[in-house]
Amino acid sequence: MLSSAVQDNMNQQINAEFYSAYLYLSMAAHFEGENLRGMAHWMQIQAKEEAGHAMKFFKFIAERGGRVTLTAIAAPATTWDSPQAIFDAVYKHERHVTSLINKLVDLAIAEKDHASGVFLQWFVNEQVEEEANASEILHQIKMLGDSKPGLFMLDRQLAQRQ
Repeated sequence: MLSSAVQDNMNQQINAEFYSAYLYLSMAAHFEGENLRGMAHWMQIQAKEEAGHAMKFFKFIAERGGRVTLTAIAAPATTWDSPQAIFDAVYKHERHVTSLINKLVDLAIAEKDHASGVFLQWFVNEQVEEEANASEILHQIKMLGDSKPGLFMLDRQLAQRQ
């Protein structure tokens, strides 16, 4: 059985993961408007992944006899100045999500909730990957500078994400 503190914090994490999905869908919409469909595709895949993360928490809470409580999801930003600004926001957002996961791990340890601790290790590893991916794309965009051909090549590369 989950403690009320772990349950409440995992419910907050569900909201944070669905917010991440909303944020990435909003970024996808922005890229569609800029005719950068590869970047839009990358963000759509990212949004699906984040919704999947929320569902992992949903199922875990239910399996542990807890109660899932869904709350309102905040509206994300809808416009950005550039692809670099978007991927900078992605990187910062993923770092924020990492801090949320780390707090959950700390709580599981404090509550001596070993099952939650084991469950959360998947997310710890996932966040390492998420931050690395966002950082790599951001770095590539920074290296491109004002190169429109380079940006379109990166757009095509990001369209290959599965």
